[in-house]
Amino acid sequence: MHFNWIMNGDQNDVDKKSLIDLEYRLRPRITRFLMERLEQECSGDFSSFHFDVDMVSKEIRIADKTPQGLAIKVSEDFKNIISSNCC
Repeated sequence: MHFNWIMNGDQNDVDKKSLIDLEYRLRPRITRFLMERLEQECSGDFSSFHFDVDMVSKEIRIADKTPQGLAIKVSEDFKNIISSNCC
């Protein structure tokens, strides 16, 4: 599982600790979400999933780097469950 941080302005101005804290809160939620939907298909390996964490709009999206077949299977639920309660 990979996170791409999208920020407005200079990343040096961003509190790195708050980004780390957010990632540690998101990882277990996303992992549980994916396990409930794709555990057997992915055998617990979610390394092909990429997420855009947009700190400007305060949302998280499944990134284009994620294999399209997997992204399509979970995209609607992801928007409703994870993205809507992101940051």
